[in-house]
Amino acid sequence: MTRLMAVSLTEPQMQARTKTVTRRMGWRNLRSGQRLTLCRKVMGRRRRGGSVEPLVRIVDVEVVAVGEERLDAITPDEVTREGFPEMTVPAFVEFFCGSHKGCTPASTVTRIQWRYLDTDTAAGGN
Repeated sequence: MTRLMAVSLTEPQMQARTKTVTRRMGWRNLRSGQRLTLCRKVMGRRRRGGSVEPLVRIVDVEVVAVGEERLDAITPDEVTREGFPEMTVPAFVEFFCGSHKGCTPASTVTRIQWRYLDTDTAAGGN
């Protein structure tokens, strides 16, 4: 079964297929070859008139690499792969920590690299 992953903070990058890497707190059990369905929002979808807010699927991907590293070890090339070519490393680290409770620049995060299943373009790098 495909796992769902929320990408609400980077939905435009998903639509443009410019993001090939993500960093997450947790997700340590993910393995290469697994498939993910990237969605606007997964948890916390509000109820409207008795029904739950619909699940908006954006794209399916296949994981090609998973590893752990300190957040502040990210490189400028990796910030670009995250979908933020205009952002500096310190700005990305601040953005990430600001959107992940309990995260610090020294936190160990899971780096997940994927390829999009609806294009011929595979994720570059490692």
